[in-house]
Amino acid sequence: MAGYLIRRLATAILVVFGIILVTFLMLHIIAPSPAITVLGPKAQPAAIKAWNHANGFDKPWWDQFATYVGHLFQGNLGWSYHLNQPVTSLLTEKAPLSVFLTVASLVLSIAVALPLGIYQGVKRNSFGDISATSLAMIFYSMPTFIVALLLVQVFALNLNWVSPNVPQDQTLSGALGSFQDLLMPIVALTVTAVASFSRYQRSAALDVLAQDYIKVARAKGLSDRLVYSRHLVRNASLPMITLIGLSLPLLIAGNLLVEYTFNINGLGLLFVNSLQGYDYNVLMAYTLITAVLTVIGNLVADVCLTLSDPRIKLV
Repeated sequence: MAGYLIRRLATAILVVFGIILVTFLMLHIIAPSPAITVLGPKAQPAAIKAWNHANGFDKPWWDQFATYVGHLFQGNLGWSYHLNQPVTSLLTEKAPLSVFLTVASLVLSIAVALPLGIYQGVKRNSFGDISATSLAMIFYSMPTFIVALLLVQVFALNLNWVSPNVPQDQTLSGALGSFQDLLMPIVALTVTAVASFSRYQRSAALDVLAQDYIKVARAKGLSDRLVYSRHLVRNASLPMITLIGLSLPLLIAGNLLVEYTFNINGLGLLFVNSLQGYDYNVLMAYTLITAVLTVIGNLVADVCLTLSDPRIKLV
């Protein structure tokens, strides 16, 4: 296990480094310097040249990248030129609300998708299975922001069940004070995740039901309840562990769209505003966080799957 973890960690570090390098190069190609953002669109060429020299943006890209990586090792994510404050303080301020939305939607989607997928597998081709599959395909093919807009139109504007407004408080505790206003963002994230998870859970349940040990258990006279609880649920749920780890990038991307749609003061909205303002260091920090979370999620999923299924060999 120790050797496996070391190999996976080494691979994860290389992947994160590659993502940082590619992102840095893309930003450097699109806009080699944020001088225009800082000095304004009417800045004179001499002022832009002086600012670039003072901040190191006149150096070759590889020197700039080496400096950035060196700052990362010191825990320095840089300075937000657009918002004029350290990137670390921005992330500390915005992250809690984004983490809450992601975790809440992930937990809720798993709680719904697992039993739903098992039910669909057991009741294959029934009316309930066909209906759930049809709805899953519809929501799976819809962008998250479209789901969010539909929820606002139906439940906030037409039925008036919830408020179309969301908490504008900068802190998580303040936003939770009006939790009912967070329901639509959480549901928008959950619906698309359930549509994805339930389809895979249904396929996994069908695969398990076709295995010989299920037939043997039934031949021994075990009731369907015991067969499902002892053999089906656990074995059919194992692929979900990997799927959850692989779905983290989609959840984070969905979080970005939902935050922008509902104007929630989280990391997603910060990223969109920084993208519009070419705020280099914020964009790099968000990409770094996303890459690290994705790699960690996949690593944890692989380890959990290995520990849960003794048939899997460590490679």
